[in-house]
Amino acid sequence: MKTLIVITGPTAVGKTALCIDLARHYHIPIINADSRQVYRDLKIGTAAPTEEQLRQVRHYFVGTLSLDQYYSASMYEQEVMSLLNELFQQSDYALLSGGSMMYIDAVCNGIDDIPTVDEATRATLKQRLADEGLAALCEELRRLDPEHYAIVDRQNPRRVVHALEICLMTGRTYTSFRTNSRRQRPFAIKKVALTLPRETLYQRINDRVDAMMAMGLLDEARRLQPYRSMNALNTVGYKEMYTYIDGTWTLDEAVERMKGNTRRYARKQLTWFKKDPDVKWYEPEGKEHIISYIEGDC
Repeated sequence: MKTLIVITGPTAVGKTALCIDLARHYHIPIINADSRQVYRDLKIGTAAPTEEQLRQVRHYFVGTLSLDQYYSASMYEQEVMSLLNELFQQSDYALLSGGSMMYIDAVCNGIDDIPTVDEATRATLKQRLADEGLAALCEELRRLDPEHYAIVDRQNPRRVVHALEICLMTGRTYTSFRTNSRRQRPFAIKKVALTLPRETLYQRINDRVDAMMAMGLLDEARRLQPYRSMNALNTVGYKEMYTYIDGTWTLDEAVERMKGNTRRYARKQLTWFKKDPDVKWYEPEGKEHIISYIEGDC
């Protein structure tokens, strides 16, 4: 039986190092499941694999998109499933790794077949968000799709705008496209989530932020400033740097906010993964135990 190995877990827990070891053990590439590392210009702020790591093991979906390219979990699902058809002809195992919950869910369980938003609609809603603000778009979503309005994160512009795009483009509610049905996959899935004691994880997050700053995250953010309205840059790290650049925070405050927001995101990831009954939990140093689980010995 072909087997997809899924290695996930919170940011900074140690997924990259473990996956390189597993990829070399099984002589297979790594399929990246980080929704920001797919963009080629976000190397420091997303902790993308280094050039040395990319030389050690082939990676898919790392640095393949420009910042202005539209991409979605649905598109990712289609491309990964096509890639898996090829990879499983060469090996009994494939390796998917990352912390983006929607991307992992899309591959493991399938995602609703929601239409791709056309460029005209996307441009219109982007301009309306800038002109009218999020509250006005939330109110329109409430009128057009009250069911989705009741559950959507109304503080998240991307979620609100996307639902509204679908409503306006198709004339149907966003809810009508959401079936939440789990798709059967023609391969086994062994899903591993990495964990560490909370104090250890938080220290690793703090150390990673300090390392990013030393590597030039601020300069990277400045270089990408013309693209700061793009969804790819609406993420922890870049948002704090731009708040500093705008003069709202000091640099020290921006760095501390980045650490706190990254810890908050890690807690959100852990909450998501703990809801999945298929996940087996291991510490990142437990490679041999993970291999035993993958190969069915425990």
